[in-house]
Amino acid sequence: MARETSTPGWWISFLDVACGGGKQLVAFHRYTGGKAEIVGVDVSRPLLDQAERLNEQMGRPFTLREMDFNAEFPFDEGAFDLVSCCFAIYYAADAAFTLGQMRRVLRPGGKLFTTGPMPDNKRVFYDIIHEATGKPIPPMPGSSRYGSEILSAAKDLFAAVDVQVFDNPLVFEDLAPFLDYTRASLSEDRKLWGGLFSGPDEFEDVMNRISKVAARRLSEAGRLVMTKVVGGFVATK
Repeated sequence: MARETSTPGWWISFLDVACGGGKQLVAFHRYTGGKAEIVGVDVSRPLLDQAERLNEQMGRPFTLREMDFNAEFPFDEGAFDLVSCCFAIYYAADAAFTLGQMRRVLRPGGKLFTTGPMPDNKRVFYDIIHEATGKPIPPMPGSSRYGSEILSAAKDLFAAVDVQVFDNPLVFEDLAPFLDYTRASLSEDRKLWGGLFSGPDEFEDVMNRISKVAARRLSEAGRLVMTKVVGGFVATK
């Protein structure tokens, strides 16, 4: 497949890697007032179809294509001013390779912007599950890699990396919303959380134990505060 260059005439060009349903593409388009070339790529065809529907509704301001970020990017060196990858880079099979491809397609002085969960992300959530089950929390795809392996690789590859950390506390003053959140989290990725359950019928037993621990903590503190800790890395080529 031939590589592509950015379109002549645009004053700035963006590549959003793992663009999903197009949320970040819309933000770029609105921020630049429609005066930028915006390319979105993702490995998921269903998500790209969702982004394409949004693209059609907005008058097709984006270019969308299917791309696996574990393979060489089909773009020329220096094709983009900004590459972004929000809440996805930590799924790369080889972070250094994927970050290297991002660097290659940036112009000199171009920026890479990534986001992801830091090691202390949702600490109370994991502490309650650990106390209730007595079992170790499995390594999370994001928080176990983003602030360590991903950041280290970015610092090795780029001239400079600026790290910003953002805290977003979620406050639960009642037990039910916390349990709803927990049930949804454990249900959505049974493969990740499989070590908590010895059989298919144990899910409700685990939820009951989590409920008791969470209820006790809520009674003691008056509320449960689960803080989402997100890192934003801005790397300069």
